[in-house]
Amino acid sequence: MALKTIKVDFLKTENAIQHNTKDYDNPNLILRRGQEFNIKITFDRELSPNDKVTLQFTTGSIALPSNGTLVLIDVGPAIQANQWSATIRLSNNKECMVAVSSPANAIVGKYMLSIITGKGIVYQQADCTIYFLCNPWCKDDTVYMPSEDGRKEYVLKDTGYIYVGIATKINAKPWNFGQYEADVLDCCMSLLDHGRLKPEHRRDPVTLSRKLSALVNSNDDRGVLIGNWSGNYSGGFSPTIWTGSSVILQKYYKSKRSVMYGQCWVFSGVLTTVLRCLGIAARSVTNFNSAHDTEENLKVDVYLNEKGELLDDLSTDSVWNFHVWNDAWMKRPDLPNGYDGWQAVDATPQEPSQGVYQCGPCSLTAIKNGEVYLPYDGKFVFSEVNADKIYWLVKDKQGAEPPIQIRQEKSCIGECISTKAMNMNTREDITGQYKYPEGSQEERDTFQKACSFLKSRACLVFSATPPHPPAGTKLQILGDKDLIPGNPLSFTVSIENETNETKSIDVSIGCQLQAYTGKVIDGVASIKQTVQVLGKQAASIPVTVAPEHYMKSVILVEDEAIFRINAITENKETQEKTSRSMVIAFIYPPIKVEMPETAKINEDFTCTFTFKNTLSIQLDKCQLHVEGLSMFKLETFDEGDIKPGGIFRSKIICAPRRPGERKIVAKLISSQIKGISVEKTITIIN
Repeated sequence: MALKTIKVDFLKTENAIQHNTKDYDNPNLILRRGQEFNIKITFDRELSPNDKVTLQFTTGSIALPSNGTLVLIDVGPAIQANQWSATIRLSNNKECMVAVSSPANAIVGKYMLSIITGKGIVYQQADCTIYFLCNPWCKDDTVYMPSEDGRKEYVLKDTGYIYVGIATKINAKPWNFGQYEADVLDCCMSLLDHGRLKPEHRRDPVTLSRKLSALVNSNDDRGVLIGNWSGNYSGGFSPTIWTGSSVILQKYYKSKRSVMYGQCWVFSGVLTTVLRCLGIAARSVTNFNSAHDTEENLKVDVYLNEKGELLDDLSTDSVWNFHVWNDAWMKRPDLPNGYDGWQAVDATPQEPSQGVYQCGPCSLTAIKNGEVYLPYDGKFVFSEVNADKIYWLVKDKQGAEPPIQIRQEKSCIGECISTKAMNMNTREDITGQYKYPEGSQEERDTFQKACSFLKSRACLVFSATPPHPPAGTKLQILGDKDLIPGNPLSFTVSIENETNETKSIDVSIGCQLQAYTGKVIDGVASIKQTVQVLGKQAASIPVTVAPEHYMKSVILVEDEAIFRINAITENKETQEKTSRSMVIAFIYPPIKVEMPETAKINEDFTCTFTFKNTLSIQLDKCQLHVEGLSMFKLETFDEGDIKPGGIFRSKIICAPRRPGERKIVAKLISSQIKGISVEKTITIIN
């Protein structure tokens, strides 16, 4: 009698624990490639020695043996390491425990399993879909990460921080990566289909991560997120409201339309989620004072007028207060030895690479050593962290009089490169992984090496250390580095005469509101005056800007703004010029969160958010956005206008579905403030 299959038990619980996939909110079997798993097959009779059992795995719309999308495995006497194979571990009457192994470079995707017994007898169960992911626990997988703590943080952790602000005031933005949430894994799999990745590309994390950096933005392929830096986000959601990635991916998966809108930290958060979801260790990385060098000369040109105001329309170069991208962990078999480990990958659509808005993976080792010729996009990433910044004074914008170089900064680009520390809720400075210490001989040698591979030779002019300038005028901008909205902005410009002779100094001071990308929102103050400074003496110019002069501009845009102050001095007799700049960020009152320290799974509890407006101004159109992974989906509370001294309280019922440490993240947005974030941790027990 021909053997027939009656039932297949995928042993989902046991396999999920062994494969570190138990937290996925998905009913199907989720496995990591290169690792053995078990299934229980029930036949219509006991197996005989002559019975042949074949497992058939298929993936993709057209399954072919030639490209590995159709795999036939004869159940044999033993498991063959690092290849498709199967054997019977236990046999009990009609039931057989079958162990199956897959190669460490198996195609990442959704598979269907069929059991073939005899000629043309094929059994396929209704719930036979199996997901195969990359495997950082498998030494033969090119995504293998040897550190168990690293795997816990960079693969399994579904919450974290993305760092924003300015180098002198770094803020930790709580972020829910949410790779286990419902539909997120299916969204990631559909992205691979949407991107038309060939089977061989689904094996390789180098190609996979590069393609995903393109698919997370919408520019070329109607991917996940539409970028918008205009300050106007009608028709969609301001990038500042998002508290995590899963809502974005769920919206995209259900609607099949790109989500509006994202900026760099949102693109990075989503890419971290996608990579971790597919089994590639990933982290979000923030580079403060990040250069965008469009001319490939390792210089970023900054043009100021005689009022000290930035002229951002004269240059395609820019310096962002911060820029967030990703590092992904993998071997680089496509490169010579020595370039494995962290690779920079960027989903923010800044510049096309090979005709597509994609970036990386680029070896951090290659970046640090100036080997910018290695793929992918080494020149661009090296410039982001190591360009020189050149300030120019423009006296005639029409071009009749050429700009005058007034300052060169060699160590201000690529500061405080930050990521969440491994298994700690603190910031880790990883600048040393990207470059040698600024000003060191190694850093200058690396700079010269990088220049030798660029199109332009102009950067070599600036690679040597300039001689120490003669004694002249020392310029400083003094004041607090932060400001409470609604308070006056106050600072002092100090001009010190380092010589013995009296100097007549022209001083220009410009104060502008800028977006984090360096784009000018509005000018709020401009002062020009002449001061007489005695030898070895100093003069001071105090500046105060009333809140009504800047708050109207803050309200007009939906982005968070900062102040940039530029000061320029010119000696009337010698035409000696100096310049300095300073950035001032806003600080906000806190949100208070009240909830128990522990709760039980499937037992509701209440979380209360309290906010008091301690500012001197009314906050208009307040919205509170809250999210708790595996407890409740993103909720929005419209709180209306809150007068000075006003208080609101919002409550939400939480229904925990998974045990372990869980976080609730909240963000308050109004016309005047663009994002007060808070988080609270709770332990869910069985």
